[in-house]
Amino acid sequence: MSRSALLVLDMVNELVHPDGHYAHVCREEVARRNVIERTAQAVERARSRNIPVIYVVLGYSAHYEDWPPASDLFGPPDPERRFTLGSWGTRVHERLTPEPGENVVVKQRVSPFYGTNLESLLRSRKIGTLLLTGVATDLVVLMTAREAHDRDFAVEVLEDATATGDQELQDAALLMLARTAEVSSVERALPTAGRVAA
Repeated sequence: MSRSALLVLDMVNELVHPDGHYAHVCREEVARRNVIERTAQAVERARSRNIPVIYVVLGYSAHYEDWPPASDLFGPPDPERRFTLGSWGTRVHERLTPEPGENVVVKQRVSPFYGTNLESLLRSRKIGTLLLTGVATDLVVLMTAREAHDRDFAVEVLEDATATGDQELQDAALLMLARTAEVSSVERALPTAGRVAA
């Protein structure tokens, strides 16, 4: 049986905190679906089982030289540079704060594999299965699942710990995710102590 790791994808203040400038994209769905608390449950349960928790955050250099220059998705560089690495906006939401020794992978594109050390971290820990949480389901979660599939990882998406702009988009993303991943839940992937997953 392969070893698992829990990935917490883009759960940074700028995207999921109510005060985040860009949180308007997913704010209502993150709240309605209780995504922060569900992700916190997944993190706590993973830690209790000695499953590594790896955080992925979006962050750029102080002068934004690494901002994608021709992306309609990212758009022009934010003049206030809210995604400067180390700023409040790029920190993981306080409810999900990494513990000492937990890895935080910094990315500059949608994919957490592009230009990062994520794959080498997973290989060095002999990880074979990725449990995915985060926002947005149709972007980083979907991209991670597809790229992990092509790198021969098994993937399980904890759908109740994911969100995007609206339910229609969430449903469409989950349909696409089911092509290369198992669509699951926090309780099925990491059952409450004493319970057996169905």
